[in-house]
Amino acid sequence: MTTLAASSVRASTGSATARLAIDVASAAFAEKGVAGTSLDELARTMGVTKQTILYHFKSKNGLLEAVLQDAALALRTELESGLEASQPGWDRVEATVRAVFALAVRRPELLGLLREVGRLGPPVSDQVIELLQPLVDRATRALEDGMSNGLFRRSDPRLVLVSAYAAVTGVVSEPEVLKAVGLELDLRVAARLRRTVLEFLQAALEGR
Repeated sequence: MTTLAASSVRASTGSATARLAIDVASAAFAEKGVAGTSLDELARTMGVTKQTILYHFKSKNGLLEAVLQDAALALRTELESGLEASQPGWDRVEATVRAVFALAVRRPELLGLLREVGRLGPPVSDQVIELLQPLVDRATRALEDGMSNGLFRRSDPRLVLVSAYAAVTGVVSEPEVLKAVGLELDLRVAARLRRTVLEFLQAALEGR
């Protein structure tokens, strides 16, 4: 499996142009898909030439790898912050869900990228899983500890994580579904969706 290696990026993503390319590509990939987005289109949006993008990234695939690295890092940082600032048990679950929703409102393209990664399948999806695996392992252990200590009812923590992932990303990364029921993702709607997801998870974990 080819990993998301820094060698795919010719210049540091700290460069203003490289940073802009990642931001513009993130939004385009999330909205139109990777296949539906060309480097020429990205260059026009940025106001640069395609060669400028290729100066910083070897190819479209190199740009995609940098975008996925950036998205995974942002998501991992947000989730780790929620885990560190909370107590074991339900408080930790709630803090994590709140962190994801806050990130979704600030940068909705990130969860849209996760949706696109799922559609792309291997090897891209395998690469993102590799980046997030330490966080998944930590969340699994946290759920197992909560079950062992009687904070949560006994179940398969991996299935709980899958259900939580589907519930959270499903409601915030599918704008078409939200629009179909007359909703637009903003702070008010995000708060309502978050409350619904938390009620679902609390019922699953605590039997309420």
